[in-house]
Amino acid sequence: MGSAGAAPVATAAGGGGGDGDLHVVMFPFLAFGHISPFAQLARKMAGVGAGVRVTFLSAAANVPRVEAMLGGTGGTSTVAALELPRVPGLPEGAESTAEVSADGAELLKLAVDGTRPQVEALLARLHPDVVLFDFATPWVVDVARPLGVKAALFSVFAAVSGAYVMAPARRRLPGPWRPTVDDLASAPEGFPPSSPLATVPAYQAADFSYVFESFHGMPCVYDRVAACHNACDALVIKTCAEMEGPYIDYIAAEHGKPVLVTGPIVPEPPRGELEERWATWLSSFPDNSVVFASFGSETFLLHAAATELLLGLEATALPFLAVLNFPKGTDAEAELRKLTPPGLEERVKGRGILHTGWVQQQHILRHRSVGCFVNHSGLSSVVEGLVAGCRLVLLPMKGDQYLNAALFARELRVGTEVARRARDGWFGREDVRDALAAAFAGGEDGGGEEKKWREFLMDDAVQRRFVREFVAGLRRLKG
Repeated sequence: MGSAGAAPVATAAGGGGGDGDLHVVMFPFLAFGHISPFAQLARKMAGVGAGVRVTFLSAAANVPRVEAMLGGTGGTSTVAALELPRVPGLPEGAESTAEVSADGAELLKLAVDGTRPQVEALLARLHPDVVLFDFATPWVVDVARPLGVKAALFSVFAAVSGAYVMAPARRRLPGPWRPTVDDLASAPEGFPPSSPLATVPAYQAADFSYVFESFHGMPCVYDRVAACHNACDALVIKTCAEMEGPYIDYIAAEHGKPVLVTGPIVPEPPRGELEERWATWLSSFPDNSVVFASFGSETFLLHAAATELLLGLEATALPFLAVLNFPKGTDAEAELRKLTPPGLEERVKGRGILHTGWVQQQHILRHRSVGCFVNHSGLSSVVEGLVAGCRLVLLPMKGDQYLNAALFARELRVGTEVARRARDGWFGREDVRDALAAAFAGGEDGGGEEKKWREFLMDDAVQRRFVREFVAGLRRLKG
């Protein structure tokens, strides 16, 4: 396995040292959808001059990218490399979910479990005040506690997700401990009565059942998270009371633990310039007229769904850029050709582009011609689109995305959901077209509520308050 390597950490020992000093170790799961919020939080903490130092743990192959994410923290953050042990079935060199299949992501949890001796050695050497850890590693608490290090579980998901799916009340359901699809179609006992999520459609409930499934003899996601909740000293959630107050209160009551909130971490403006080919194409259209459809790097549409999406975009007669990605190991260009309706590219020539692969999402969202963002309701994507000034059309595909869409569209009145068939989640081209028409009918900025929340998220004083209060909470936790 080897010992953990690290960037220089000469100042890391004795983290509980002087007054005002706080040393935090961050240990996210090896998925960039988890790593990125941890890194963004580290940058925010450094930005308020709170006297906080961060040591960030990740697999060795991820270190350069993590260091780039942490750039600009004024030397207050360092990265320690963990060497992943070999796990049968896990591809050689795979050190994040971006490089593996869905089954590989499950095996990656086994590899992370195998880093326990390295993490224990690092915590013993660094002796930080607090370790922020992720859902997959409840054993971090067992390592930290004998060292006098406080351990806080950091959820990168909205509070509504933890409240609906992960609540301890799920264990109090009658019958076998594993809930059925019917059980998961109803909110848990004591769930906030003001929520529009008293029930969810069957297709969403069926998707939630994944968290109760065991793979390769490992604990299921629910059991891992429950172990984290039971053992940790505090819960940390990437949200705020203004947006999710009832869900935060419910989680605090269910778990009987302190709950600290970081605020909805708003991305910093992107660096550099938009690639010339995209800038030139986008600049050929009027302001706020282009639809940008993108579903992130790890959310994949079934072929039939992608086809309906493209036909719906065509039916709007609006210019559009659609980015569709595919699971690791597939021929992405070939898959894109398969799902493209016959004749579509010719019919939309000049106003529609189909693309697969990474794009500069924040740059594109902030381009003057982009007026609407069709997305999968990933929490970070929704916030990015909102602060960029785009109308939002929400088309969730799995898990917490369904709950995020309900939170934003039905509670915060931000965005338009694509209508779906209740029994199986099917949507057609007309549903996409109609959602886009409704979004554009709301005005240039998507309507009054979107403007209100955009101003709230972009208020620098509010963002700095969130971070200061969070850091104060960590100081109270360390005692």
